[in-house]
Amino acid sequence: MKVADLIKNSGSTGFSFEILPPLKGSSIEKSFKAIDTLREFAPLYINITTHRSELVYKDTPDGLFRRVSERSRPGTVAVAAAIKNKYQIPTVPHLICSGFTALETEYALIDLNFLGICDLLILRGDKAKHENRFIAASGGYEHAIELEQQVNRFNEGYFIDGTRMDLVSTRQFSYGVAGYPEKHDESPNPDEDMKWLKAKVDAGADYIVTQMFFDNEKFFSFVDRCRAAGITVPIVPGLKPISKASQLTLLPRVFHVDIPDMLVREIVKCKDDSQVKQVGIDWCTAQSLELKAKGVPSIHYYSLMAVDSVYQVAKSVY
Repeated sequence: MKVADLIKNSGSTGFSFEILPPLKGSSIEKSFKAIDTLREFAPLYINITTHRSELVYKDTPDGLFRRVSERSRPGTVAVAAAIKNKYQIPTVPHLICSGFTALETEYALIDLNFLGICDLLILRGDKAKHENRFIAASGGYEHAIELEQQVNRFNEGYFIDGTRMDLVSTRQFSYGVAGYPEKHDESPNPDEDMKWLKAKVDAGADYIVTQMFFDNEKFFSFVDRCRAAGITVPIVPGLKPISKASQLTLLPRVFHVDIPDMLVREIVKCKDDSQVKQVGIDWCTAQSLELKAKGVPSIHYYSLMAVDSVYQVAKSVY
């Protein structure tokens, strides 16, 4: 069953979470440990992030530095397959424009199809760290909707060069896309942001997963605006429990989200990060309980550096 169907037919508010592939050269055991911690809550699926290559400087034998392109977290496809095989839990690898060519995407789709992994989350992805604005890879895409179109064409049995596949799998890719309750930081206004979200859904997205937010009213307003725009697919709220005081500035800067005054005041009163972590757990639990009471189809947790916090939240909610 596709993840979109699991979300629609869960019967109650489902649980899912996101993990990162291991750092290059690291063991997958840390990822397994995170799953072992959270699997008692019967996750509907597990998302696996994808990371672009970045320019880094490396020492050379002559004492100089050489600029090379390196991906710090490779292995998304392999990690998704390993998790699916070990835990029999559906996995949803991220497919991104950022740093990838259309041909590289095609190879990833071929590999995933061979592995029987046919759920995706399609995203544009972030700009490179050395760039002032997002620049597509040569032979790549600027917008997630272009990536959707490639997946749709693959589902129809065609490669990017227009040739037809000899054998078309009966298992077609299903995918979700991202939504932004506080709008994407590059959109000039919420209406323009909604226009593009509607276009992504009309292009074939089966559900929406939102960027993290800390004020449920912003999510409820976002859902109302989506429905008014004619978007009918399930909308899954994305949550993250704050675990460090430094995130008060980090999260708004990186993810372009607001943190409510009440939450800020509670964190500022904390004497150390252990107290901040508990405040984050309590806040995220309250968010989750309200969302569940409102009948959201599922809640997706961003668990980076917060697996233990997500566990505490889930214990109180599921």
